[in-house]
Amino acid sequence: MTWPAYLILSLVTLQRLGELALAERNTRRLRAQGAYEVGRGHYPLIVAVHASWIATLWLLGPGLPIHVLPLVLFIALQGARAWVIATLGERWTTRIIILPGAPLVRAGPYRWVDHPNYLIVIGEIAVLPLVFGLPLVALFFSLLNAVVLWVRIREENKALSAAP
Repeated sequence: MTWPAYLILSLVTLQRLGELALAERNTRRLRAQGAYEVGRGHYPLIVAVHASWIATLWLLGPGLPIHVLPLVLFIALQGARAWVIATLGERWTTRIIILPGAPLVRAGPYRWVDHPNYLIVIGEIAVLPLVFGLPLVALFFSLLNAVVLWVRIREENKALSAAP
């Protein structure tokens, strides 16, 4: 039966598209307040990795059996993702946006971890392919994501430490 795969992939795709729209709205608002972007050069690579990950799952996932345990874990990760987005509020974006004079957020998951969203993304990229029984896809995109996050976190930490 393929409808569960189509449902899962449709929900994830719609979620990501909605998040891109929210991120763009938040980015415009932050820029209107004097914020600026850093690390712009690697952003297309992040988009390419995530878009390729979803496209690969659309290509390979339908028709495969759904594995419940990874699905439950993925759903839990979505709760954590929502917590991150709610904690950052209008400061949440998919880009590295620095708002001069604004303090770092230290509420929600940021009380314990500097980059909780990246931990969640690491989990999502590894776990969603396992929902469809695709461990090689999980491994491949986890490795790609690790490279991209290595660049991104370095850029973000450098920008945050240099911000007044």
